[in-house]
Amino acid sequence: MSVSSAAPSRVSAPTQADLLDFVRRIAADAALIASLPLDPEGRTWVRLEGPGGSEAWLIGWPPGTGTGWHDHADSVGAFMTASGELTEHSLAARLPTDGWKTLELTGGVDRERRLPAGQGRAFGRHHVHEVLNESPDRHAVSVHAYYPPLPRIRRYSRSGDVLRLEQVERPADWQ
Repeated sequence: MSVSSAAPSRVSAPTQADLLDFVRRIAADAALIASLPLDPEGRTWVRLEGPGGSEAWLIGWPPGTGTGWHDHADSVGAFMTASGELTEHSLAARLPTDGWKTLELTGGVDRERRLPAGQGRAFGRHHVHEVLNESPDRHAVSVHAYYPPLPRIRRYSRSGDVLRLEQVERPADWQ
């Protein structure tokens, strides 16, 4: 007599590497990138089906636009520039996750990364950054993926070394 005790298979959550691989593949899809309607004044976006239940977006960036300082709370993520060039300013510091409104940053935490087409990055939970299209005359397009799907985005203002929590957005605010 043969007994099989096969357990039901579970799909594992996508890792940062999985998300980076996904955004790289999507950014290489020239037809999809070209299909995004671009607005000369504001960012445009289309929601995509991400791997393993992740949330994904195709985003168009007019010249001179950016996100402002923010994080993605408990989600890990990745993004890739598909056309144009983006700049990411980030903080190389682990910030408290909750319970603060104003934080004085220590010196040496600022990082800047230029991301031309075909370049991107993955990031962990509570990664604080801002993404900008600093071009004076050219749109940029990027692909972003997050897992778990974004439970909230915390928006910050920054003055010198002082970071202030300004707003907490929930999915209903951007979908």
